[in-house]
Amino acid sequence: MNTLTARPAAELDELVIAVRAAVARDAGRRDTASYVGDALRAHLPSPALLTADQLAGERGTYSSHRLHVEPDGSFSMVAIAWRPGAQTRVHDHVTWCVFGVLTGVEHEDLYTLSDDGTSLIEAGHNANLTGDISAFAPPGDIHRVRNIGDETAVSLHIYGTDLNRVGSSARRFYDLPVQS
Repeated sequence: MNTLTARPAAELDELVIAVRAAVARDAGRRDTASYVGDALRAHLPSPALLTADQLAGERGTYSSHRLHVEPDGSFSMVAIAWRPGAQTRVHDHVTWCVFGVLTGVEHEDLYTLSDDGTSLIEAGHNANLTGDISAFAPPGDIHRVRNIGDETAVSLHIYGTDLNRVGSSARRFYDLPVQS
C-alpha cells in the first residue's frame, strides 16, 4: 500500500475533520459507520486526490493509497484505483467501513455465511456509481468488490482502525463454494 504524501488537498483536510467529529460521537459500530457515511457524503473529495502515476496500472489490478491515519488510531483513509477487471477476494472486515465512489462504478457482491459455515449464499449485488456512499459494520459484511467496466474506477474507503498497526482491513477471506 502506498502512502500519499505529495498532495494533501484542502478537501481531504475538511473530510478528516468531519470524520473525526463523527467518530468522536462514540456510538456503536453501525451508528459510527452511518455518521462517517454522512461526513463522507458531505465532503466527498474529487478523484484528483490521486496522481496519474497512482491511477496507472495493469488491467485486472487495483492499488491502494493510504491518505490518512488518525494519530489516535481511530480511523484510516485509503483511496483505491480499480483498473478494469480488478476484483478483491471475498472478505469481511475487522471493523466498520465506509466508502464513496469518486469516479467510475464499483461493483459489490454481497454474501452471507451458511448456517453450517461451509458455503456462502449470494445476498445481493450493488453497482455503486460516482458519488454513491456505502457504510457497513461487522458482522454481516461479507463481500467482494470489482470493476467490471472499461475505465478505471476510484473509491475512498474509511476504516475504523489504524491500518498502519493492523496492516489490512480484512478480517477473513472466504474461499468457499457459493450458493445462488
